[in-house]
Amino acid sequence: MAQTASTDLETNGPFPGSAKSSTLKDEAQLREALKRCSASTYEAAYRFRQTGDPDCLPTIILGVIEHHVDPELRAKLKEAGDDLRLIEDLGIDSLTMMEIVALAEDVLPVSINSEELCLLRTLGDVRRVIECKLCGLPLPESTKLLTGDWI
Repeated sequence: MAQTASTDLETNGPFPGSAKSSTLKDEAQLREALKRCSASTYEAAYRFRQTGDPDCLPTIILGVIEHHVDPELRAKLKEAGDDLRLIEDLGIDSLTMMEIVALAEDVLPVSINSEELCLLRTLGDVRRVIECKLCGLPLPESTKLLTGDWI
């Protein structure tokens, strides 16, 4: 029996179930989800879906966040370290954070609940939580309270 282009591939990467071949419908859904993101974000997401390559994650995460950040603040993301604060430095409010998580869930095989959403204070937190979820690892402990955080 001949294999077709839509046959699922085995995952060889660290993210279980992340590598699979893409059908035209999958590609169209990914393009639609990322239609307002950069081309590099789409390319990284497409590659991640095909290979499970963890090197794609930073581009995907930054692209998804960048789409929701005020254009004047996007330059901060270009040189951002893990300590970049989502609320204070990028002006992301709780509704926008929920939109970011929803888009990440559409693009990546990950689900983030409301308790986990509360852990996402910095760019590094977002990266670590998504990587842990994709690898099936326990989530990192809550980050230290940052200056100005509510207790």
